[in-house]
Amino acid sequence: MVDLRTELRPDFILRNPLLTASGTYGYGYEIADLVDPELFGGIVTKSLSLNPRVGNPPPRIAETPSGMLNSIGLANVGVDQFIARQEELLSGYSGKVIVNIAGRREEEYAQVIRKLEEKKWIAAFEINVSCPNVNEGGIEFGKDPLILGRLVRKLRDATDKFLIVKLSPNVTDIRILATAAQKNGADALSMINTVYGAAIDIRTRKPKLNTVIGGLSGPAIRPIAIAYILKTVKAVDIPIIGIGGISNGADVIEFLLAGARAVQIGTANFFNPGAVVEILEFLTKFCLENKIICLQDLIGRAEV
Repeated sequence: MVDLRTELRPDFILRNPLLTASGTYGYGYEIADLVDPELFGGIVTKSLSLNPRVGNPPPRIAETPSGMLNSIGLANVGVDQFIARQEELLSGYSGKVIVNIAGRREEEYAQVIRKLEEKKWIAAFEINVSCPNVNEGGIEFGKDPLILGRLVRKLRDATDKFLIVKLSPNVTDIRILATAAQKNGADALSMINTVYGAAIDIRTRKPKLNTVIGGLSGPAIRPIAIAYILKTVKAVDIPIIGIGGISNGADVIEFLLAGARAVQIGTANFFNPGAVVEILEFLTKFCLENKIICLQDLIGRAEV
């Protein structure tokens, strides 16, 4: 047997390293008829804000070669409706429930956490400070280490749960932001969020997104994510959760070798909802063929 368990902290262990990426799997059970959520090590919910948000007007998704552009704008039902609609389902989930949180102001983030802090079925919070397609908040919190550090400290003081900070690649030096997050109480980092991108329809001569510029995800950004992880893993002591174009088991192994301790499956959930099944089969087969008993033995083992 191969041990696929992943330890992010002695008291925070995933049954396998596969998480859903926020915004690609709804709130946890929307596509349960296509793939069993119990296959994942955990579910990262769609971003939640204090009040409902309608997001950006359409068009807000566009396909690109090896990727997808999106400009959803953090559309969500708001924290109160999330609790009312999802608590019964998610409280029975056996994996880790990680709630992604977004806000326009520091206090809004804190208020959402206060509403969720006592929910025992929530294992962790992922703080979205890196959304590239909202006019307020989003990446503004994630590009200045002083502002980021202040936010993380405020949220650290508001919760005892595992605290993950999701970082943007759209900055000068991601290591400075990673260090600020760790110094102020983050338990882990998830990286990377989407890369700035745009596309133009050659017939209409208009942008394919209403906001013109959005976030690029999918296989096209995987080499960028790997590079950022290789840089950052040397600068911090807390675990990194890798994100960016992971579509198959080989991609997962690559992220682990780079230093990520777990990964999030994002855009692949749209074009292959059953990717998690194929990935788990690959990981087990790869480990058996290479005489690897514990998947964690691969973490950070790239010879660089």
